[in-house]
Amino acid sequence: MEQPQVTPQMVKDHGLNEEEYREIIKILGREPNYTELGVFSVMWSEHCSYKNSIALLKTLPREGDALLSKAGEENAGAVDIGDGLAVVFKIESHNHPSAVEPYQGAATGVGGILRDIFTMGARPIASLDSLRFGSPDNPRVRYLVDGVVRGIGDYGNSFGVPTVAGETYFDDAYTGNPLINAMAVGLVRADGLVSGTISGVGNPVMIVGSKTGRDGIHGATFASEELTEKSQERRPSVQIGDPFTEKLLLEATLEIIREDLVIGVQDMGAAGITCSCAEMSFRGNAGVTIDIDKVPVREKHMTPYEILLSESQERMLVCVKKGREEDVRRIFDKWELDSTIIGESNDSGIFKVRLNGETVSEIPSDVLSLGGGTPVYHRETRKPAYVDELAKINLDEYPTDRDFSKDLLTMLAAPNICDKGWVFNQYDSMVRTNTAVGPGSDAAVLRVRKTNRALALVTDCNGRYCYLNPRAGAIQAVAEAARNIACSGGRGVAITNCLNFGNPYKPEIYYGFSEAVAGMGEACRHFNTPVTGGNVSFYNEDPERAVFPTPTIGMLGIIDDVSHITTQGFKNAGDFIYLIGETDEELGASEYLHTIFGKNIGPLPKLDLHVEKLVQDTLLSAIRAGLIKSAHDCSDGGLAVALAECCLSDRENLFGAHIHLDDDIRPDCLLFGETQSRIIVSTDETHAEKLVDLCTASGVPIAAIGRVGRDRLVINDLIDIPLEDMSRAYYDSLRNLLERVRH
Repeated sequence: MEQPQVTPQMVKDHGLNEEEYREIIKILGREPNYTELGVFSVMWSEHCSYKNSIALLKTLPREGDALLSKAGEENAGAVDIGDGLAVVFKIESHNHPSAVEPYQGAATGVGGILRDIFTMGARPIASLDSLRFGSPDNPRVRYLVDGVVRGIGDYGNSFGVPTVAGETYFDDAYTGNPLINAMAVGLVRADGLVSGTISGVGNPVMIVGSKTGRDGIHGATFASEELTEKSQERRPSVQIGDPFTEKLLLEATLEIIREDLVIGVQDMGAAGITCSCAEMSFRGNAGVTIDIDKVPVREKHMTPYEILLSESQERMLVCVKKGREEDVRRIFDKWELDSTIIGESNDSGIFKVRLNGETVSEIPSDVLSLGGGTPVYHRETRKPAYVDELAKINLDEYPTDRDFSKDLLTMLAAPNICDKGWVFNQYDSMVRTNTAVGPGSDAAVLRVRKTNRALALVTDCNGRYCYLNPRAGAIQAVAEAARNIACSGGRGVAITNCLNFGNPYKPEIYYGFSEAVAGMGEACRHFNTPVTGGNVSFYNEDPERAVFPTPTIGMLGIIDDVSHITTQGFKNAGDFIYLIGETDEELGASEYLHTIFGKNIGPLPKLDLHVEKLVQDTLLSAIRAGLIKSAHDCSDGGLAVALAECCLSDRENLFGAHIHLDDDIRPDCLLFGETQSRIIVSTDETHAEKLVDLCTASGVPIAAIGRVGRDRLVINDLIDIPLEDMSRAYYDSLRNLLERVRH
């Protein structure tokens, strides 16, 4: 096959610098041909190689007694939860594809993360997301929100996995570059995990599932560059998904695993066949030779370059045990899916590609694989000047002679606070009937069948916090995730992360990344929640700005007894309301300043990890002792918003509250400051004294602040609002903002 001559401009267009190209020549002992250039381009892209992040990622805690699969070892992390079961979970981004084609970009993000779960032998049981957009006042933002939410809902609903939790935030920083992070969770017997491995000599390598087309070519490199006005021209880099085919692929894949027919399985995600062949053979310390002309294609005259780099969806690479090929074919025929032998394993350590018997690409697998010979860079960091400047705040500039009832209604209607039912009601959160607590509470909870246990799941990150102080912001993201798990009755056991940042070659951006990784590591060590893997997404910028540093945390928690499942809403009129933790005079970085005054300013609220852990452990002890009826953490919007959410948690059964707080601090700080390590709990009269005694014995501050009522929320003489007014502001505002796009 005659291939185009490689030129310096072609090398540059493939995203490789001069140093990298010289290294490629050194590795091969010759100039690469055009196909090999494409292979190196995708595998050495930031998206696949993590070349600008891997050195820092290795500093994160990645060890734990319950871990069955550690970060970087497999397609996803795996945690032993007891009873012979393991949970497989991971989060990834699909930001750039969703920015140019929101429906398919989001849909294929969901499909890709689900495949990472079932390639390991786990049946997906839940999906979560973390979404960030610009202001909903912007018509294009409303278009993006509409497409993304429909894409997530249509794919997950059709596939048959419940979308049980997530978060949706709005800020101008995400206007041109939304963040679409998708998380999936699966369940498998602990002894039934499958590796993404090619090994041995003479074992057949099969491609199964859909045929290969031209969609998604160079999707990995597209994800490794900044968005510009020309990015709309990159729509061919956005894959097209088919959830019904993926459902068939799930069943067929799990069946060949159950029948012990395979050595390894891997999803064809970023970089398609190239990535799966290289990474699987590297893991197995083997080589692989494939005949590219045997790959089933759906378009005519596809070149090896296109076939190797295609990111067509719903495809897997399977290394089959020699002699079991027909058994695999039989199963895939039953599910009406393609299954074709395209090559076999060997002991060469080389990933070789042939066309009609002629070698068109020949590269050592290790130099294409994370942890092998891909480039590793240590980038320059420089603290942005704005960090110290924005940390200053003069509270005297913010008057306290305000109508705080009106301010609370404004806060409840704000896009970052209000009910997100417009989003999650488009998702099926109950399919498979394991969902005990769905979207809208502190964490989702899923029952684990045939056990008395449940899983608590959450995604968390405050991008504004990380913008103002990336290290402290990342610490607080982990702490809040753990706090949400605790409020639901669980203990956090591990995290997956999706690290969304701008261009790593800009020292100020890399400063934020390095600080966030350091903060995340510190917090995870404190909570004993090792990092099982995840995703780094750089180049999240539009021509005007970079996104806020956004290290999204996906946390897995275990509830040892389903009777301990706890939710945030008040349960009965007359119950006692307590505040665990203390309130400081803090207002910096708050949603109140952002919503009421349009300011992202001030120092972050202080967080003592020792105090945080003590508060969470004490809360869990109280829940396990049966002392708690409801629990809800104080976070975005502060104490007043948290109390309102406890009142409004069930729209069909609203509760009021009469609250009296110590008023020796400024009223705006009292109501809307975001002091950390605080939890609102309710209990009945028979357990109130025991609750106070337990907290006192643990050295945790607790104060009785009021009683659950019926018709309104009253806080001191500062706030007095009927429930119907709060309900209208909280539940109706997002729909009113967003549905304009559909008319």
